Amino acid sequence: MKKGLRVNGGVKADTIRLIDEEDNQVGVVRKDDALARAREVGLDLVEVAPTSDPPVCRIMDYGKWQYQQKRRMRDSHKKSQHHVATLKEIRLRPETDTHDLEIKVKHAREFLEKGHKVQFTVFFRGRQMLHKEHGYDVLTRVTQALEDLAKVERPPMMSGRRMTLLLVSRQPA
Repeated sequence: MKKGLRVNGGVKADTIRLIDEEDNQVGVVRKDDALARAREVGLDLVEVAPTSDPPVCRIMDYGKWQYQQKRRMRDSHKKSQHHVATLKEIRLRPETDTHDLEIKVKHAREFLEKGHKVQFTVFFRGRQMLHKEHGYDVLTRVTQALEDLAKVERPPMMSGRRMTLLLVSRQPA
């Protein structure tokens, strides 16, 4: 966005090349005549190309133009932020029943469709550590339920009392 554009009385040059409110090239005119014309139509005289000889000025609504520029910047910022894939975690237990697992898989499916990575974490307590195969079974069922949509980025892995599996979407977000 152009900063410090000269507006109305801030235009320094005595003669300018004028573009009117309908984007028509008027030609080289005196600054005072251009200012009078801008006031007649209730708009501003804005210097848009100060380095050219003579400087180019346009008759426009400066406040509206500034608003549109800020809005464009905000919208482009939103678009660039929108495609950031985040990591979503879904927590399970080795004895998670079938219905609860289906609900968690459904949530994971929604996250994957939006382009997020999904990490499944199985937490083990006490004697559950003796049966790690239950955790592997749960994560295998998850992988099978989501194989149409996701691929395994990091296979099931034990780390302390937790087992993790990382899935990513097959199609780009």
